[in-house]
Amino acid sequence: MTGRRELENLAVMPTAPVHHELNLTAQDVLTYGSWALTFVLIGVAVVMCRKERTPFYLFVVLAAMVAAFAEPLYDVATMLYFYSTDGMQTHFTAFDIPQPVWTHSGYAVLYAAPALAITRKIRQGTLTRSALFAWAGVVFAMSCAFEMIGINGGAYTYWGPYELRIFRYPLVIGVLEAAQVTLFAVAASQLRERVKNPVGLLGLFVLFPMTFYAVNFGAGAPLIIALHLEDTTSTIVLLGTLLSIVCAAVVIRGASLFLPTVPRREPSGGAARAFEPAISQ
Repeated sequence: MTGRRELENLAVMPTAPVHHELNLTAQDVLTYGSWALTFVLIGVAVVMCRKERTPFYLFVVLAAMVAAFAEPLYDVATMLYFYSTDGMQTHFTAFDIPQPVWTHSGYAVLYAAPALAITRKIRQGTLTRSALFAWAGVVFAMSCAFEMIGINGGAYTYWGPYELRIFRYPLVIGVLEAAQVTLFAVAASQLRERVKNPVGLLGLFVLFPMTFYAVNFGAGAPLIIALHLEDTTSTIVLLGTLLSIVCAAVVIRGASLFLPTVPRREPSGGAARAFEPAISQ
């Protein structure tokens, strides 16, 4: 009886689509498009660094790109699989999931780019608590656009028993990504304010994966457990999805508490800001 039940469960449980054909055109779009945008982003970060005399912005971009080496952990938890048939451009495989070369550029475009804008506004004192939620909405929209292209283009898929999908994309993933980016941006800004020299900003390379997995494996825990639960049901997955969305909103709310309720105003008469060190972190 036990053996028969196991066979029945295997018949209905989803499995990674390891034999699904990769759309090479979609791969080229994601690879060349994201890497082109990444080089532009690095150029923008360098200009910002020179203007403020700090490596902070470049480190934000590089920290996100380096963190992409841990992408397989995320893939296992969220049941994401990159199609890996003939023609896939991959540089390493972990947990039996080949990683495409555009993951690093994808992290830069999807995570580092909005983080640069958010941290810049925090530095200027113009980002308020309510504005952080607006930026979370921007990140959510970026996530939907990027991932819907990749999924429907035939480059990869979230193959788990997700609920609340639009164009095959689980919306909860975008919500978690929005919380992750906003938390990282606020935490990175806090680090910048506290370190005494540029070397201290190397902590960004640790901070990015910490915030990435804190949100996706923390706030996302109800979702992940529901997806992998033995004999899970659509109701259980839906409840886990909604709970993770609530947790992500709590994360964004918590991060916003580090920001002012109203933007900082310049002194009257257009005077320059208070003195800042020549070399700021």
